Amino acid sequence: MPEVELVNSKGETVGKISLPEEIFGQKVNPGLIHEALVSQLAAARQGTASTKTRGEVSGGGAKPWRQKGTGRARAGSNRSPLWRHGGIIFGPKPRSYRIAFPKKKRENAMKQVLSERIRVNRLKIIDSLMLEERKTKKAKALLEKMGASVGTLVVAKGRDANLSRAFANLPKVKLIPVENLNIYDLLNYETIIIARDAIRDIVEVLS
Repeated sequence: MPEVELVNSKGETVGKISLPEEIFGQKVNPGLIHEALVSQLAAARQGTASTKTRGEVSGGGAKPWRQKGTGRARAGSNRSPLWRHGGIIFGPKPRSYRIAFPKKKRENAMKQVLSERIRVNRLKIIDSLMLEERKTKKAKALLEKMGASVGTLVVAKGRDANLSRAFANLPKVKLIPVENLNIYDLLNYETIIIARDAIRDIVEVLS
């Protein structure tokens, strides 16, 4: 069962906390993590790019010139893809880029990333994620005391307007509730800070 140091808002170690082996003690499978990341990024694509075919471009109803006798190539429409202002051949059309990916595999990928962060000592547990004032300087001071001012993902138990406002303007820092936990954010930030009261919710979400 992996153990992680428990720190307070002053950055002081106040003890150790044991984390569930089934969530924070997994072996890493890079292939699975890559699949999960690709699936999430693909699902985030809008897929709204669209071009018009020769049948959708306005105009082109009349034959440009007669079929024979002009010395020029045959032409049936000035909206042919070969012409300027003509239709587009094989252009993009609105579509979904979503890739089917089982929920269980996605959860396993997140477990493995959390486990790896513990192995490289880049996961911290804070006993209480509370700020006296909802100000950016307070949030910045909190992270600096924990030695994690840049490239940090902070996982809170739930949505908190005061915390969100305090962390919002910090560069390369993101605050998310447990319900928004995802593979991209776990990989994108070097250090992960988890509120102690959020651990049980993480176990429920990933079990």
